[in-house]
Formats: sequence, structure tokens, C-alpha cells
Amino acid sequence: MAAASVEGRPGRARAAALLIPGAVFFSAVLVFLVQPLVGRLLLPSLGGAPGVWNTSLVFFQAALLVGYAYAHALQRIRRLDLQAAVHLALLLAAAVVLPLRAGEGLGAPSESAPTAWLLLQLALIVGAPFAVLSATAPLLQAWWAVRFGGRRDPYPLYAASNLGSLAALLAYPLVLEPALTLEAQRLAWTAGYGLFVLAAAAVGLSVRDARTPARAEVAAGSARNAWRQRAWWALLGAIPSSLLLGVTAHISTDVASAPFLWVGPLALYLLTFVIAFQSRPWLPPGLVLIAQAVAAPATLAALPFSGDWRLFLPLHLAAFFFTALMCHQRLAADRPPSERLTEFYLALSVGGVLGGAFNALLAPVIFDQVWEYPLALIAAVLARPVGRGRPSWTEGAVLAWGALAAAAVLLVPDLGPDALWAKLAIASSASAAFILRDRAPLAALMLLLTAAAAVRAATDHNFIRTERSFFGVYRVAYNTVPELGPVRFLMHGTTLHGAQQTREADRCRPLTYYAAPTPLGQALSFVQRRGPVAVGVVGLGAGSMAAVTRPGDRLTFYEIDPLVETLARESFGFLACARGTVSTVIGDARLTVAEAPAGGLDLLIVDAFSSDAVPTHLMTVEAMQGWLRALKPDGLLVLHISNRNLELEAPVAAAAVAAGGVTAARFFRQPRGAPPMAASSTHAVAAARDPRVIDALRREGWREARIDGVRPWTDDRTDVLGALLRGGR
Repeated sequence: MAAASVEGRPGRARAAALLIPGAVFFSAVLVFLVQPLVGRLLLPSLGGAPGVWNTSLVFFQAALLVGYAYAHALQRIRRLDLQAAVHLALLLAAAVVLPLRAGEGLGAPSESAPTAWLLLQLALIVGAPFAVLSATAPLLQAWWAVRFGGRRDPYPLYAASNLGSLAALLAYPLVLEPALTLEAQRLAWTAGYGLFVLAAAAVGLSVRDARTPARAEVAAGSARNAWRQRAWWALLGAIPSSLLLGVTAHISTDVASAPFLWVGPLALYLLTFVIAFQSRPWLPPGLVLIAQAVAAPATLAALPFSGDWRLFLPLHLAAFFFTALMCHQRLAADRPPSERLTEFYLALSVGGVLGGAFNALLAPVIFDQVWEYPLALIAAVLARPVGRGRPSWTEGAVLAWGALAAAAVLLVPDLGPDALWAKLAIASSASAAFILRDRAPLAALMLLLTAAAAVRAATDHNFIRTERSFFGVYRVAYNTVPELGPVRFLMHGTTLHGAQQTREADRCRPLTYYAAPTPLGQALSFVQRRGPVAVGVVGLGAGSMAAVTRPGDRLTFYEIDPLVETLARESFGFLACARGTVSTVIGDARLTVAEAPAGGLDLLIVDAFSSDAVPTHLMTVEAMQGWLRALKPDGLLVLHISNRNLELEAPVAAAAVAAGGVTAARFFRQPRGAPPMAASSTHAVAAARDPRVIDALRREGWREARIDGVRPWTDDRTDVLGALLRGGR
């Protein structure tokens, strides 16, 4: 077929050269703006858990696969004008669900199947427009290849698509979220969708006289081992997808589940596509291989540790970035001719779905801990280029030294205050030695590091039970603590959620954050002076508060995860220590407390953390209004805000004041030399509608809460990034 007959009229070809890249960029902006927006809409319904975003990512990957499959199937229509007409019709049909709406039609989330509820919500809210929009990039690249008769490479348009996606992701936390309410964001996205429909119609006019080559012409150049090649493309798509979910869950579990932390890894993921599919990559593949071989083992060496986010966040993101870039550069090097373009993207999308589904749907069922993250890093190493044959004696000696040094240092339980730095240094130097042999020895090193992390976890604590749910990993462990004797405690992620002495004489004495000297223990003692009291606690943990109830007291725990109630009843004895009436209500506390009668509580304690992550929807002005509504006129609200990374006193106090409360704060520091877990350092903010309640509390050591000009958080606007930059304690 002559080139002129493929390209059609020169005027329309010039229009297509301008319109197609713009439409590809615009569609990518819309596709990646809607992801954090919808995640933000649904986050409060499931307690602000990090699993909300990971499950959402799997849904979006699946919807992307539907879009790519549709784009591939549409190539059976040879006339581009008919393809454009079908695409425009589907864009208009999908608009019936707009503007975006959350929480309609399905009721409250199911405690037994939150993942299914979330996936169905996403399908109803945004499934159709997202799938049709996501088809735009491969579809328009195929049109580009037809319009210009193979004279212009369509694959750089994929870089442009990912550049648009990257721009959208960065714009959301930096521009849209701070500037617009959720309602305004929903309407703005709907308007953008309408503009894109007009752009798609213009693109359709510019290609209406072009035809795709005959099917036989496309099939003529097919590779003999087509299915093996497709499987390879899918594998190179699956590994970075799995890592994306793994690193996002890891960093959001210990900081917060919020768009700015979701966006960072996803933006890096898209940036790797931009770099890999450029005509002249910014980073040469050889340099990427070296960086990946150093960063990935160092990340595995740091997995048993928790601490300053300024160290761990860059380390995890660097390992993820170079690993994903390595996979995507290998993918770009193996891309097929433009005739198989949609097939290539379809295989890549299948891999993305498989990788994401492994993390979000399969791994929580087959693993009781988060092993999918290190396993994906190891799988990525196995996708590196093949090494150079058998090592020489010199290389073998260097590799042996690296393995022995890494094993020795990583398995030593304590090297003093610089233990982490020493372990990172040895892991990096050992991995540099393994670079000589590429993938097999490097994978062996990383298996060693993963095993060392498991050994460290097992030796640091004696774990007797490990369970996993949608909301995270829970571990019950015991240690012998000086002055306390044997102590059993509950860990959620990296955070302590309650501890109990096992000696009969002491088993009903609360420890950690609920010990008598802490702000939470003091608050309960403060209200109990009135006589029998009604108390609500958001967050069950080990059930510590039940142990200090007296005859006539009524205590209600509000807990979102049924597994936590099971662990509290089967692994701890605090609920059996209760002398008052104790009950547990399962569900998100914003909803379940709102269903309780107003003005019924003397004290409400909000202590609901997923590991160290902050459920921000429990700290907004609207949440405070609900908490204060649940209190008696002289009732007291106490929010536990201890956090390693975030400064929460100012936004929490500001929200309480905006909701009509008067506030106080207290930070209790564990005394030097005190037994671990006897009374943990605790930071809390108190609020009440009656100023006299706060005045009385201040006379007992509480101080005025600091607001420092910080704007209160609302359901429409939160500023987790600002709280992170101010730091926690």
C-alpha cells in the first residue's frame, strides 16, 4: 500500500500531527487526576486504611486493561473514521455516571468483605469513564502509525502520555487538593471530561480518511514465539506494578494514608516510562543496573527498622525507581513494530493487573506478613540481564567476602546507635561486589537479607501469633521485661497497640499508653470522680481500658476491624478484667458513633491508628463536631496523637476549636530508667464544650493546646504534608 493512500489528505495529516499528541496528553491528565480524587472520596468509608489505595490501584489497573483490550479489539475495524465514531459514542455513554459521586447505592462497607465493597464502589463511580479514557493512549498511537504510514515512531507518544499522567499526579497534591474542595474537584474533573470529548471528536475528523493495513499485512511480521514474547512483556509489567503497591503500602503504613504519599511512588512509576520510552533516555541502562543493584539490597537491609522518615522514604523510593526503570528499559528495548502496538500495550497491562492483584488480593490471603514487597524486589533482580558465565577466582573471593560480611553484620542483633548505617553500608558494598555477576548472586544476597530481616524480627520479639486483614498485619508477642516480668503485647505494623502482664496479680493493670500516669489514663481517672460513667473508646487494641472499669461504668469500644476484637478476646485478658459493662461496635467510628444517642458519654477517647498511620478523617472539623455531639454537656474528648513523623497537635486543636470546643494538651514522657512498656510516652489533645472542664484539667498538669496559626483540617481539605514537615514526637 502506498504511503499516500495510508496518510490521506496532507491538511488533515497536519491537523492530526497537532491534535493527537495533545489529546494523548490531555487524556492522561484526566486518567491520573481521577485516581487520587476517587481514593480521597472513599478513604473515610474504610477508616483511612492504607489498603484503600492499594485496592483502588488494582481496580484502576484492571480498568486500564479493559481499556487497552478495547483499543486492541477496535483495530479490527480498518476505517479510522468508524473507529473514531465508536470511541466517541462510548465516551458519551460513559458520561452518564458524571459528576463523580461516592457512597451512593451500596450502603456502609461490609466488615467481612471490605475489598469487594470498595471494588464495586469504584466500578459504579468511575469505572466506565476511566476505562474508555485509558484506551486513548494506545488507540491514538495506533492512529498515528496509520496516519503517517510508519514514517513517524508512535512510541514517543507513550512517553508524552506518561508525562501528562505525571503532571496530573504532581498537580493534585500541590495545586488541586490545597486549592479546591472535594466538591469543586469533582465538578472540575467532569468539565475536563467534557472538553476531552470535544477534543476526541476533532481528532476523529483529522483521521477520517485513513485506513489500517490489511490483517494479513500486520500478521506477516509476527514473531514465531509470540506467546513467549507476550509473557515476557507481561512479566516486565507485573514486577514494577507489584513493587508500586508494595512500596506505597510500606511508606503509608507508618506515616499516613494520604494522596501526597500515594502520588509520590506512582509519579516515579510514570517517570520511569517517560525515561524508558524516550528516543534518547536521560539515564543509560548500564547506570540504572548499577544503581538498582546497590539500592535494592540496602532497602532490604533496612526493612527490620523503623524510624526517621527522612532516611527511610528516600531509600525505599530510590530502590523502587531504579528497579522499575530497569524493567521498563528492558521492555522498551523489546517493543515490537507499530503494527503490534496495541498488542504490546495489552500484554503490559495484563502484567500490571497481575502484579497489583498479587499484592492487594492474593498476598493478604497466602502471607501472614508483608513478604510480597521483598519478593518483588528479588523477582526484579532475576529479570536483569544474564551474567557473564562462571566467575573467576578473584571474583569468587570478592563475592564470598560480600556474602559472609553481609550475613555477619545483619545477623548481629545490636551494633550500637550506628547499627542501621553499618548494615546499610555493608549491604551496599556487598551488593557492589555482586554487580560483577549480575542477577544470580545478587538475588542470593537479597534472599539472605530477607532471611536476616525475618531472623531479626523473630529474635527481637517472641511472636506467638500473626494475623493479617485488609487493615494490616497484627502480631501477638511476649517478652520478659525487668520489673514487669513476662509481658504479652500487640503489634500492628511497627506500632505497639497494647501490652499485658501475664502474672495473675498484675494482669489487670493497663500498661503503655493507658497506664495511670499517661494522659489517657489520667483522663479516665478524671471523669471517674463523678461516679459511674459512660465511656467510648475509638480503637480497641488489646482492650486495655476495660480493665479499669468499675461497677456501674459503661464502656463501648468502636473498632473497624473484626480481627482486632478476636485478638483482644483470645490473646489478651483485659476484657475479662472488666467490672463494668463492656461492649464492642464494629464499623468505622465516624459512622457508628453518629448512630449512637447524642449526649450520652462522659468521656470519648479517639485512639485509632493503622500502625503509625493517621486516619485523617477522624481529626477534621466535621469529625470533631460528631465527637462533641456524642458527649454530655460536661463530657470530655481526648485524642491520642503520638506519632513518630507527624506534628498533629496544631491541626487537631484547631479543628476542635472550629467545632466549638475548648482545648488543652499534654505530653507525657516516659521516665528515664523506667521499665519498657510500663508507661509509654504519650501525646494527647483534650477538648470539651464546657470551658470549666478544660480549666479543671489544666489544674492537673495539662496546658493550653498550640494551634500556631495552622488551618483546621476538614473533610474537604487536610494538610498531612505540612504535619510531616513540622515533625512528630
